[in-house]
Amino acid sequence: MRFFVRTSNYQNSNMLNMCDEELLGRIVKNGNLQINISKSYYGQRLVEKAEAETLMKNSSVLNLVGKQTIEMSVELNIGSRQGVKTIDDVPFLIVFKM
Repeated sequence: MRFFVRTSNYQNSNMLNMCDEELLGRIVKNGNLQINISKSYYGQRLVEKAEAETLMKNSSVLNLVGKQTIEMSVELNIGSRQGVKTIDDVPFLIVFKM
């Protein structure tokens, strides 16, 4: 299992954008809402599950896309199913750790 990730520093916090490997480059739509799961936002590099877990644990702000990505965040007690939104059968979750 692999994931595309992009890490950055946002307002003195570690930010992680992460998506399931197969979603990179996909555009999802729901009515007038359209989201591009772009390489420029998510595709800095491709990582294996162990590194993805470490990045999740060490990030303060997480922008997560995809079933596998979100399931991992729930298993690690980082994400919550209650916050998940779905567009065109693709789940999205934003997490802010305090």
